[in-house]
Amino acid sequence: MSLESLTNSIEESVNSVVDPVAEFLTKWVFYSVPVGDAELPLIVAWLVVAGLLFTGLFGFLQIRKFKLALKVVRGKYDEKGAVGEVNHFGALTAAVSATVGLGNIAGVAVAITIGGAGAAFWMAVCGLLGMATKFVEVTLGVKYRKVHADGTVSGGPMQYLPAGLADRFGAGSLGHKLGKVLGVCAAVFVLFFGLFGGNLLQVNQAYSQLANTTGGDNGFIDSSAGAMVFGIVVALLIGVVLIGGMKSIASVTSKLVPAMAIIYILGCLAVLAVNAGALPGAVTDIFSYAFNPESFAGGLIGALIAGFQRAAFSNEAGLGTAPIAHSAVKTKHPASEGLVALLEPFIDTVVICTMTALTVVVVSPPSLEAARTDPNAPGGVVITSDAFATVLPWFPYVLTVAVILFALSTALTYGYYGEKAWSHLFGRSKPSLTLFRVLYTVCAAGGSLLTLTALFSLADAVLFILAVFNIIGLYLLFPVVRRELKSFLDYAQRRDNGEPEPEEEKKDLLKV
Repeated sequence: MSLESLTNSIEESVNSVVDPVAEFLTKWVFYSVPVGDAELPLIVAWLVVAGLLFTGLFGFLQIRKFKLALKVVRGKYDEKGAVGEVNHFGALTAAVSATVGLGNIAGVAVAITIGGAGAAFWMAVCGLLGMATKFVEVTLGVKYRKVHADGTVSGGPMQYLPAGLADRFGAGSLGHKLGKVLGVCAAVFVLFFGLFGGNLLQVNQAYSQLANTTGGDNGFIDSSAGAMVFGIVVALLIGVVLIGGMKSIASVTSKLVPAMAIIYILGCLAVLAVNAGALPGAVTDIFSYAFNPESFAGGLIGALIAGFQRAAFSNEAGLGTAPIAHSAVKTKHPASEGLVALLEPFIDTVVICTMTALTVVVVSPPSLEAARTDPNAPGGVVITSDAFATVLPWFPYVLTVAVILFALSTALTYGYYGEKAWSHLFGRSKPSLTLFRVLYTVCAAGGSLLTLTALFSLADAVLFILAVFNIIGLYLLFPVVRRELKSFLDYAQRRDNGEPEPEEEKKDLLKV
């Protein structure tokens, strides 16, 4: 049996088993209600409402304390002897690497295709609201993280849901019992998405972009043998970095993420510079169509929903994944990392997604109109790639490199997320962790060969189920976050006044 026949057989078998489950969960998790001429997925509304509430409860913290967040990430308030594995910048880039990727390149084009130029405005609004949610969940992630004897750290919803609810309502209480159940569920959901959505899917999409860009020039790449070689090389890279743990991942992402973002933004700026005359009109379209009820499919509501949906999928605010990476930070004040984390949706959605949107709207390549009129026409990343190609004919090759690097960094970070979820379920023994790393590497190697469409749909649904449980926990633990914020703001004020760090601040309060 040939390699292609074998992979096709595996795909058919897996999809036939998983497809009914994926279809059921997708309909349930992404259940939509009609709003005007458009449909609103309730899970998106759940995420947006959380962002609105936390924005109001903290008095637009993401705007008032934005400058302070930049100071923290630059290390101004670093504390000597703080427990953790990485600095603020390393934790931020590791978490950003999981969100910046195809959602920023392909997802924006999809939003504009469905909701028109106005969707870009609502995407940015959703990103701003998500900043408040990220602050809350990451503060809790650091507050209730678990520091192990070897200095490594475990955090995330599987830690702060049981520990936080026990702290809030008492050990053995109904809240504590609920937290334990939610913690196990969170670990299962994160592990499943990490293995498939954050790993296999990323490698699959990276290979697809490579094959589409170079396949006509190189028959080997666009073949089963080429796919296998690509998958093995990527898997080995992931495996080597994953063995090094969070320090190794942060070391790679702290260099990779800024480089990727800069290259991509420079490409956007090049396209916008060449089309400078059309830029004012594009900006006007984005703002006017965002509020014009007759503007596009579904009018104002259609643009709003399209923008909110793609932003929610892109920045993952409220899903509980980012606190896993941020929990490894070196700090004694949980809210300090919460402030750093609010920069995530800003970078991911407000900056990078907006740059993509401007590029697509300014150029409006023929593929954009084709995707609007023909649901079977290529869309997503093809539209974005075509927009770049109008000015930089060679940029699709650069975009391919960017997609591969985005996919690699996402797979690395989700490898860390998955390992923490695995260790919560099966323990931290060396054989257990080795088994996970082998399994994760094998999934990465298979990513270039297997599509497993049903599995990807199931992984998406599972990840967003986590948002339901996670945000309930965030509401219940809001008073804890408020106290932590006050504690850090008092500490930052003392540091700004030049006062020495008091003795009580030197104690490590984060060990569990």
